[in-house]
Amino acid sequence: MTQGDSADDATDGKPSKKEGAKKSELWETVIVLLQAFAIALVIRTFLFQPFVIPSSSMVGTLLIGDYLFANKFAYGFSRHSLPFSPDLFDGRILGSDPERGDVAVFKLPADGSTDYIKRVIGLPGDTIELRDGVVILNGEEIERERIEDFVHPDTGQTVAQYRETLPNGVSYQVLDLIQTSMLDNSPEPFIVPDGHYFMMGDNRDNSSDSRTALVGYVPLENFVGRADVIFFSMAEGASPWQVWRWPSDARFDRMFDGI
Repeated sequence: MTQGDSADDATDGKPSKKEGAKKSELWETVIVLLQAFAIALVIRTFLFQPFVIPSSSMVGTLLIGDYLFANKFAYGFSRHSLPFSPDLFDGRILGSDPERGDVAVFKLPADGSTDYIKRVIGLPGDTIELRDGVVILNGEEIERERIEDFVHPDTGQTVAQYRETLPNGVSYQVLDLIQTSMLDNSPEPFIVPDGHYFMMGDNRDNSSDSRTALVGYVPLENFVGRADVIFFSMAEGASPWQVWRWPSDARFDRMFDGI
């Protein structure tokens, strides 16, 4: 042993027990992370997927900044149930039909990728008209009752509000921002094709939905899931990661509200 050498410098080329233990711990950490990712992917694909509301088309049912879970197995599974909507198969597996009044997330038919959320109003074969804001479903007016004005919790804006009740008994609030707006009257009846649905936003004068050419009738295959519950909510312009803003901007009273 030369001067300056020590017993610690002499090895046989094999990793020490300490180094082996570190590599084992690192590998175990990688395995745990991969398992967590796989579990999260399965939950997101087959059970529940989180979404955040970016627009005001569903006010006052949903507000900008609401975070919700969409029930993925409510309507079965299509290629749009998978991340990036890969073209692996057609139709739906274990499919169930959306019900009138459901609030549903779907892929925009025009591009097959943009997420939209609206309420199911028309089923396949239905005829729908609009007259002065009143929905005519298969020749009968949907029950519509004027109720107290909606007051936006963030801005204080007051808007005329109605309660609609569908033939199956589902009841919900809709807003009327502008009397006799362009969307309040249909030039001709909408006849919903087989395998498609007619969707409308609850904020009736501020919603691109099946009344417009942008959306049109929505194929069953494009449904992603049924919106079931709000699990978090932040005022517009605030992020949930900004914990210091929670006392003033988190809408705690909306958390875990059913939809």
